[in-house]
Amino acid sequence: MDCDRAFRLLKLTKIPPGLQLVKASWLSACIRDQKLLSTAGYGVFIPRRYLEEGEVQKEQQQQVLGSEEIQPSADEGAAKPKTEAQVGDTLQQDLGTLGLQQLAEKDSDGEDIEGEDATVTQGDLEALISGCYPVKSSEETSDSSSTVAQPVSKWVCAQSSNSKKMNYNQCITEKLEVLAKAYSVQGDKWRALGYSKAINALKSYHKPVTSYQEACKIPGIGKRMAEKILEILESGHLRKLDHISESVPVLELFSNIWGAGVKTAQMWYQQGFRTLDDIRSRAALTSQQAVGLRHYEDFLERMPREEAAQIEQTVRQAALAVKPGLVCVACGSYRRGKPTCGDVDVLVTHPDGQSHRGVFSKLLDSLHRSGFLTDDLVSQEDNGAQKKYLGVCRLPGPAQRHRRLDIIVVPYSEFACALLYFTGSAHFNRSMRALAKTKAMSLSEHALSTAVVRGPGGAKVASGRTLPTPTERDVFVQLGLPYREPSERDW
Repeated sequence: MDCDRAFRLLKLTKIPPGLQLVKASWLSACIRDQKLLSTAGYGVFIPRRYLEEGEVQKEQQQQVLGSEEIQPSADEGAAKPKTEAQVGDTLQQDLGTLGLQQLAEKDSDGEDIEGEDATVTQGDLEALISGCYPVKSSEETSDSSSTVAQPVSKWVCAQSSNSKKMNYNQCITEKLEVLAKAYSVQGDKWRALGYSKAINALKSYHKPVTSYQEACKIPGIGKRMAEKILEILESGHLRKLDHISESVPVLELFSNIWGAGVKTAQMWYQQGFRTLDDIRSRAALTSQQAVGLRHYEDFLERMPREEAAQIEQTVRQAALAVKPGLVCVACGSYRRGKPTCGDVDVLVTHPDGQSHRGVFSKLLDSLHRSGFLTDDLVSQEDNGAQKKYLGVCRLPGPAQRHRRLDIIVVPYSEFACALLYFTGSAHFNRSMRALAKTKAMSLSEHALSTAVVRGPGGAKVASGRTLPTPTERDVFVQLGLPYREPSERDW
């Protein structure tokens, strides 16, 4: 972030005396090491136009004196080194002056949201300032080589989603969800993500929100979002909903066609299409979009979990006929225990670490021959050692609907991380990956790695070493998290 943008976000014209502007990497380093570090090497150059008159004079004096030390004036007193506690107090006062919430607000509902993977939460800031981090157990501290810092308690992945079973703020979240969807179909993914975070925070809050001040204190909700919440509380309405573009319902209609993303939906709208009949008769469709349009209603209707279980069992029976001993697990909302599912993701592996090889094409051939697979969307997508099929299936019998089915064959060494990834939810996964990042680790559907080195912007410089994760529980343990059953990950 450049200096000009930083001052715009902080709504300052001059930097107050005694304050420093440092790179965000300093804050990340402090959180990683769980202590206040020197700001040397992290400073941001501040042009003179942002300096108070007194600071400009000091700078000029330093230039005149060169390397000669400037002695403090009598009224300033001798500068004494500050203790760590004093530094923390000063930092808290300074952040209070600048507006601690302003620094975190962009993460919750600003226009330049960068997503959870690239941000530091309000809880992280508070922990850094107070120095109060969760105490590690004796088991963790006994071996410094494998020590895993306990996460800040506010991380989504550290909590059970059962805490949000009762939505005390439904009158608020249902209105924010309309805006979130509108931003999503218009391609404003970061603003949509910001609303999604605020909605999840409100759904998991333990009681109805009653004031602006209370809303501001909820992690994931910034000042502007709190203002919207206050408007809903006072009027029962949100004026912003009155100004949603008339294109939004049409864009949502089009983007629900499988294979048609936001950009395609916008292109069709710009070409004058307004209905599905317009798309059928006038649009140039890819083979995937043609399948998506043909089964439009079926794909939109969520299936009962009993039907998802039958789909899983059909794939399992075919897999075992190809190679005995194969393990098949349906993931996604089915594994999280939801009563209905939008689609079914089935992971296939073999415990011996070898016999999964060669299974992919044989399994698909078998399911095609039986008539269970009716349409192919992506016949084979290679992702490292993993192979993925995206298609359409239909159970035998009258009145059965076409359903979306993904089959992923993975090596057993990657099974736990793949199971975690494909089980979700997406919000829970983002939180785990973000937590891993703060620990110089990296989590993907393939593996959990440690000693990962990242450069500017979070890009990996060194991929580190892979940690052993034979089960999902091992991933949680390595990250210092309490294990959460799949039903507890439904954020």
